[in-house]
Amino acid sequence: MREFIITEAKSEEAVLVGLITKNQNEEQAREYLDELEFLSTTAGIRTVQRFTQRLDQAHSVTFVGKGKLEEIRLFVEEHEIGIVIFDDELSPKQLRNIEQTLKVKILDRTSLILDIFASRATTAYAKTQVELAQYRYMLPRLTRLWTHLERQRGGVGMRGPGETQLETDRRIIQDRIAHLKAELKVIDRQMSMQRKNRGKLVRVALVGYTNVGKSTLMNVLSKSDVFAENKLFATLDTTVRKVIVHNLPFLLSDTVGFIRKLPTELIESFKSTLDEVREADLLLHVVDIAHPNFEEHIEVVSSTLREINAGAEQPTILIFNKIDAFTFEERDADDLGERTRRNISRDELQQTWMAKLGESGCCFISARTGEGIDELKQLLYDRAREIHVQRFPYNDFLFQDYSIADGEEEA
Repeated sequence: MREFIITEAKSEEAVLVGLITKNQNEEQAREYLDELEFLSTTAGIRTVQRFTQRLDQAHSVTFVGKGKLEEIRLFVEEHEIGIVIFDDELSPKQLRNIEQTLKVKILDRTSLILDIFASRATTAYAKTQVELAQYRYMLPRLTRLWTHLERQRGGVGMRGPGETQLETDRRIIQDRIAHLKAELKVIDRQMSMQRKNRGKLVRVALVGYTNVGKSTLMNVLSKSDVFAENKLFATLDTTVRKVIVHNLPFLLSDTVGFIRKLPTELIESFKSTLDEVREADLLLHVVDIAHPNFEEHIEVVSSTLREINAGAEQPTILIFNKIDAFTFEERDADDLGERTRRNISRDELQQTWMAKLGESGCCFISARTGEGIDELKQLLYDRAREIHVQRFPYNDFLFQDYSIADGEEEA
């Protein structure tokens, strides 16, 4: 079974398929396919073509209509494409019918994300979580993975005479899932003990959409070298660093990024990793302000936090990152067309969000250039100090703030 869990990095060509529906307009469908292409690039797959179709909802049998599926088949055959990637999770029936028609490897958004997680997992904990998610995804789709399903198995030690290979494979996977869950419980207890042993320090957690610069910001604040790359899901394992601002030490953790249509299997498997978020005293919600749909990203993260029972009662600072990459289209004075998000300047956005959240609720920075970092540190210090004083009203800070005593600012 391991061959379905461990993936190898290889470069292949693929086409992408998405839908324009009553719940997903053309602009959204285009952006989702942009994200799907970024996911494909992260997985080592080169995209050569996109196909979209306007439907009320996905076709229950073939996802797209039969005519569109035939169009895709002709393109795949003519250009010798090896992979077709669909932007939504496909049902077992859809997968089976699409494979029978296209006769190439079929991936959906879920299986692609799982593949990226499998290639990025480095620790035993992350590998176990990803393997569990993959088995959960695989279980209802066994009929497409095996070619020997009609073989019968029987005899001593089997469940009964005539047990099909499919039933045997399903039982093997269910046993493996139970084993992985038991492994995770043991690791969870170990990590819970580690969190309890961290003492009285205030805990701060970075959260946000994938590829918004959380790991880069982590490196800036903690002066460490956490792996950061311009790819989706560069960070899977939770990283915790001790940070000191002025005279206040606290713990800063960097966690896996969220994404739209995040597979349910992954959320379930990674809930234990996200304990760092649930148990944090303060959340730093990092947002890529240069992204045209950053407001939707904010909602995706907030929705995912609600799903894991986090963020409701924790104080949160909204950090708008990548201000150095922000651009907008200035309209002509005589332009009477509708004003869109692309026509709003950074100053207008800053004033809007400051008015909405208050000065203590958000800040604007560039983790890459360092702009706004001093303001963020001061805001972070103020909020963490409030939590520390409330928790330990008679406890002095653990470090003498020599810089303040000398009348100097922190370097």
